[in-house]
Amino acid sequence: MMKTILPTLALVLASATPSLAQSYAVTNGRVVTNTEQGVLASGTVLVRDGNIVAVGTDVSIPDGTEIIDADGGWITPGLFAPVTQIGLIEVALEGSTTDSGADDSPYSVALDVSDGFNPAGTHIAATRMRGVTRAAIYPSTGHNIFAGQGALVETGGDADSLFESGSFVFADLSQSGASTAGGSRPAAWAYLEAAFNDARGYPGRFSADHEGDALNRFDAQALLPVVRGRVPLVLNIDRAADLRRAIRFKAENAPVQIIITGGAEAWLVADELAASGIPVLLDPLRNLPASFDEIAATLDGAQRLHAAGVTLAYTTQTSDGYYNARLITQHAGNAVANGVAWDQAFRSITLTPAEIYGVGELYGALATGYAGDVVVWDGDPLEVMSSPVAVLIDGELTAMDSRQSRLRDRYINITDETPFAYRR
Repeated sequence: MMKTILPTLALVLASATPSLAQSYAVTNGRVVTNTEQGVLASGTVLVRDGNIVAVGTDVSIPDGTEIIDADGGWITPGLFAPVTQIGLIEVALEGSTTDSGADDSPYSVALDVSDGFNPAGTHIAATRMRGVTRAAIYPSTGHNIFAGQGALVETGGDADSLFESGSFVFADLSQSGASTAGGSRPAAWAYLEAAFNDARGYPGRFSADHEGDALNRFDAQALLPVVRGRVPLVLNIDRAADLRRAIRFKAENAPVQIIITGGAEAWLVADELAASGIPVLLDPLRNLPASFDEIAATLDGAQRLHAAGVTLAYTTQTSDGYYNARLITQHAGNAVANGVAWDQAFRSITLTPAEIYGVGELYGALATGYAGDVVVWDGDPLEVMSSPVAVLIDGELTAMDSRQSRLRDRYINITDETPFAYRR
């Protein structure tokens, strides 16, 4: 596979200012559609006014369309990172730059990460440069099992980058959640059941000065869409026994929607998860028993879940969630190395996470009517040495630089003229 790009494309990418053109034809590349069209050996994706208007091997390109020649590379949908904290944390050890959690707040479910998202966060550009165009951003738990409400964002860096708030509610029912709830898993599940009862009773049981058994009125109001099945509840769970309890919880609390994140031992209950329709957000690189919740973690986990028919998307949990979502292709590549089919692994970082969050009709595929999120790669996206050479988000060509790359360019050719003993 060629590792060069045409001079015209290189000139476009050298600018830090996105092109103002509204129509692009991405041509001469291996097109991964994530649709019934499959993979086109050499095709074209036509984008106009933010959306994809044609995909195929014989697409008519109107006059005035800007051509992006993939030069024999790969053309794919933008990647979707399903569990991240980009835009919420700038420096994890500096509290003033962190808006992912609020340990001292009296609220939990009502906390909405969209209020703290910074589209200008420096990690966002670095994430976009690795082909990630969409992401789900997560809150961190505080004083109880509920962390708050998550949101969906794109990585363009514009003021309107957050395109859906209140996308899900996140709760921790793992070993750490048990500790937060009072010291045991029974305490955590009792708290969740009580919280659901509070939400079902809202606003009646909160009349006068009364509060709920577990939640205050503000949190109960925020949980109500979850109880009614309109907004999914994401549960952080690893242990197989806890996953079975989550399956039972869903059955007993219909029409609640459940999504599992973590899932280190999910392969042990793969058939039950598939039958229940509960999707899993899994890092395929998890294979070490970092806690007693994940004794059965294995590199074969993703393959076994796929084989059972579980709806599965990949995360980068073993990396750091606020700046290493960009490694998602490496994690998917390792899934392929451990038995997962290439197209299945790639779907797990594009269309499948979009479907899990209810936006699969707009993102994660190259098809007419989908958003113009298109990435041009110089090689196989799941190969560690391949890189994007162009990224379009909502049909706009984005800048392919970041604070990190600008610092590199600034200092790479500086010659140190100080005496040898003083050089660093």
